[in-house]
Amino acid sequence: MSVGAPLPHDAARLHVTGAARYVDDIPVPANTLHLAFGLSEHARARISGIDLDHARAVNGCHLVWSAEDLPHPIDCSPSAHDEPLLAEGEVRYAGQPVVLVAATSHLAARKAARRAQINYDVGDPVLSIDDALAANSCFEDPRVYARGDVEAALAKAPHRIDGKIEIGGQEHFYLEGQAALALPQDDGSILVHASTQHPTEIQHKVADALGRPMSDIRVEVRRMGGGFGGKESQGNALAIACAVVADQTGRPAKMRYDRDDDFRITGKRHDFRIGYNVGFDAAGRIEGIAFTHYARCGWSQDLSLPVADRAMLHADNAYFLPNVRIESYRLKTNSQSATAFRGFGGPQGMLGIERVMDEIAHTLGLDPTDVRQANYYGRHGRVTPYGMEVKDFVLSEMTGHLLDSSAYASRKLLIKNWNSKHPTLKRGLAFSPVKFGISFTLTHLNQAGALVHVYQDGSIQLNHGGTEMGQGLFQKVAQVAATSFGVPLNSVKITATDTGKVPNTSATAASSGSDLNGMAVLAACDTIRARMTECLGKSHKVDPSEIRFSNGIVHVGGTQMTFAEVARFSHANRVSLSATGYYATPDLLWDRMKGDGRPFFYFAYGCAITEVVIDTLTGENRILRADILHDCGASLNPAIDLGQIEGGFVQGAGWLTSEELVWDEAGKLRTHAPSTYKIPACGDRPRDFKVDLWDAENPEATIYRSKAVGEPPLMLGISAWLALSDAVQACGSGWPDLQAPATPEAILAAIGRATA
Repeated sequence: MSVGAPLPHDAARLHVTGAARYVDDIPVPANTLHLAFGLSEHARARISGIDLDHARAVNGCHLVWSAEDLPHPIDCSPSAHDEPLLAEGEVRYAGQPVVLVAATSHLAARKAARRAQINYDVGDPVLSIDDALAANSCFEDPRVYARGDVEAALAKAPHRIDGKIEIGGQEHFYLEGQAALALPQDDGSILVHASTQHPTEIQHKVADALGRPMSDIRVEVRRMGGGFGGKESQGNALAIACAVVADQTGRPAKMRYDRDDDFRITGKRHDFRIGYNVGFDAAGRIEGIAFTHYARCGWSQDLSLPVADRAMLHADNAYFLPNVRIESYRLKTNSQSATAFRGFGGPQGMLGIERVMDEIAHTLGLDPTDVRQANYYGRHGRVTPYGMEVKDFVLSEMTGHLLDSSAYASRKLLIKNWNSKHPTLKRGLAFSPVKFGISFTLTHLNQAGALVHVYQDGSIQLNHGGTEMGQGLFQKVAQVAATSFGVPLNSVKITATDTGKVPNTSATAASSGSDLNGMAVLAACDTIRARMTECLGKSHKVDPSEIRFSNGIVHVGGTQMTFAEVARFSHANRVSLSATGYYATPDLLWDRMKGDGRPFFYFAYGCAITEVVIDTLTGENRILRADILHDCGASLNPAIDLGQIEGGFVQGAGWLTSEELVWDEAGKLRTHAPSTYKIPACGDRPRDFKVDLWDAENPEATIYRSKAVGEPPLMLGISAWLALSDAVQACGSGWPDLQAPATPEAILAAIGRATA
């Protein structure tokens, strides 16, 4: 059986040999134009004049456009029609595209873009959370989700704390940058190759920009070199620009961002400030809690509203909160438009409550792990603040298993003893759980389609609406098809994601790629197999339900046929061997305005224990060991899932430690290259890295009872940040108030507070 086998990524050999083809590797016709944007140097300004003559004089330059030269106003927004392709009269962040250049080479286009002379009347930008609050700069009124009587619970609680945490953003840093290629066809249509997680959105936005029906635009995506949410909406501008130039000139058009431009133009993870006021008892059980979320969203709306919503939906993480209020502000600032990033707001919401658990433990002198378990769902209640019952909570069992297998209690004592003997180096140990909701909170996105062909020789080709960005989706879905037909995996070939084969797809996001597309493919395979068995049953006088497909052999009564023979036989008997499949996630009901319903089909769970060491003189730190237990349900592919868990943990730890985005007082991003922005490298992973899967089927009827594994593991990295806080606490008796990211500077500041 193919499903459940720990098979390597289908393109692993191509990846390591460099043979895997990405958008920038696609051979282009000789007359292709190469595009580049000229960018604003100011965060907020009125454009008082543009001189493009110097740009047009660059050798190889074919055309230079400002907004006035476009055939009509063109929008790139995925949500609110508030992102012009080129700035129209004013610029709203440093890095905003103002000029579009098309030239005979990538280098010539970049040179010409920098020769454009743009005059500005510079204004005062709104940059920080405090700036936005002072200016009342918001995208909508504050949103509130609440349950119970918070004020009364706070007033009666034996213990109270209040505080806040600043949470930094994060650059996606996909290895393959943003890229697109538009090829005009002889019938006037456009073929777009794009590095995107959402081909249908590219199709829709290009069609809108050209004033064409979507049927005139075909978008193809073979693979991406990483996405992490950064290619859900941020690729729109490149694809639109290429398509418009191709349509206007009749020539192919290609665009790829230089890495620095990619940093400067594209959105990041939302940085947050979370304030909290908490009342709790002597065991650390929360009786009342009030959260205030401030999300810095940037210059346009993009996906900020659902990101901020999901942060609210994960403000409880794994804990029952009997009386709770979560108030959320979505702030508009003169910075890159913050966008989707792995976890989609969930990590920020979780970090808020995990910070609260640690501060409660510090206040009471308790072990933070005991405080967490005292507040787990199932101890005192099972309903979330938004009214969804938590039916499948397995973290209590998972936590006990991980605490035992990692020798948490004995290591805690060993570390305490070690710290007492080492004045300069301090170690820390911390546990954190994850409860993450799986589904798009925009309910209609929870659907998928597929197209499956069985050929006369028994080979199988399939296509679905999901995109491959290195996460192994194609391999998992191929395993589903192979299992359905009972054939070896090498009989199944998945072709590039193509809007001409499967229409109206949702983004490959919200950890739903395998759930949605796997079920759609299974539906198509089951349709074809049912046709085959009906044909065989009639011809062999056998009940179709008794026919078995296994290991490339079809058992028909006492007769055995190869799958290829069955395919030929079915074709000869005029049986259709092609089918579409469709799946829509059931039992979802969500009222965003009320904050009530069942937004998720199920929850994925995980827990981690991380050990770190810090240098109290420099703030430098290192992760020494991580023990992880993660719930993938009945895993479709344990090898791929383990890789996702390891990568997610490291990326989450990077967000909360070394990855720091810095803007200057004028609103310019200063950390805009690998030389100034530090993602985790191989040496930053835990030296001792233990990852196990929780062996239990998903109680919900997902694809072969598996669970999503894209986003949930990222939040396991919170344990690394908590461990750093634990190490800082070993320096003194004060509350360290460690902020995020925990850079060496932030750690030194926290040490100062702990020892004050």
